[in-house]
Amino acid sequence: MIWHHPGIHNPDQGRTFRWRQNNPSLPPQRSSIDGVSPLPARAFSTDSTLEVLDFALQAALAGRQVALCTLVEIRGGSSRSLGAHMAVTDGGHYCGYVSGGCTEAAVAAEALQAISKGSDRFVMLGEGSRFFDIVLPCGGGITVAVHILRDIRPIRKVIEGLNCRRTAGLAYRPSSQSLSFVAGISGAGWDDETFLTCYRPAVRVFLSGRTLEVEVAAKVARAAGYEVLLHDAVVGELPGDRLIDADTAVALLQHDLDLELPILEAALHAHPFYLGALGSSRTHEKRMERLRERGHSDKAIDQIKAPIGLFSRARDAHSLALSVVADIAACRQSALVPT
Repeated sequence: MIWHHPGIHNPDQGRTFRWRQNNPSLPPQRSSIDGVSPLPARAFSTDSTLEVLDFALQAALAGRQVALCTLVEIRGGSSRSLGAHMAVTDGGHYCGYVSGGCTEAAVAAEALQAISKGSDRFVMLGEGSRFFDIVLPCGGGITVAVHILRDIRPIRKVIEGLNCRRTAGLAYRPSSQSLSFVAGISGAGWDDETFLTCYRPAVRVFLSGRTLEVEVAAKVARAAGYEVLLHDAVVGELPGDRLIDADTAVALLQHDLDLELPILEAALHAHPFYLGALGSSRTHEKRMERLRERGHSDKAIDQIKAPIGLFSRARDAHSLALSVVADIAACRQSALVPT
């Protein structure tokens, strides 16, 4: 089955990162000579949407031509989700992933050809592709849309939104080879002849407590790439919507219900995507009783994950930290997968 894309006729194929101009470890930019495209070279490894988009923006501001490559179709299995991005400059540097790393150089090479010809294109890899020597480990196939950035304002608006912890989106229209900023969408996929990609702010992990568990959990969460906020209930003010939002995970690692309850109530009002509290089942019974006395409904109380963590009986700080961060990751992934 041939998958036809509207408006594209390709004869060949049916943390904020700052642009590292002065980084000596990055090979110098190379330009096309006598029509021969430069060889693709990975600038740095990341699958952070914010870093990929910022790489594209900074490169464009530095005077480079840039292609934004987007995973727009999956046939069978795929190691990346729809909407995954790569950014490729006319000098051959690229970052991001649209697969598990086995196809990115080929996509970058196609992007360089698209830039040289000045026209967007679609690239099919794996099942149904003309690239018979590129076989995806999952056995499926993917299609990547290669768009030459002609207007950086939509990407700038997405970055600004994400930095302000607002959901943002892009709409790609192959018929006009254009990209525009959109708001109020969720997920990624085709809407008639437009491919929509939604971006959510980075996960923020709010850890409350003055314990060894908090210290170790903070290290694990940062290693996982999450933004971490530490809160001390003894001296800290109650957190509000400015610190806790729908993209925040709250973990209360206290050993004192009196200190924990005001923070817990503030979190219940802020509606984080994850809310967990340390303690045994007996401790949680006391917690629920005190929350009911304060007027909280059983529906609200049921949002609290207690005992906290993905696996029970984690009695040392390192096991507990892994359990909590893994639980947060699982909850986040479950929330993002369309039903």
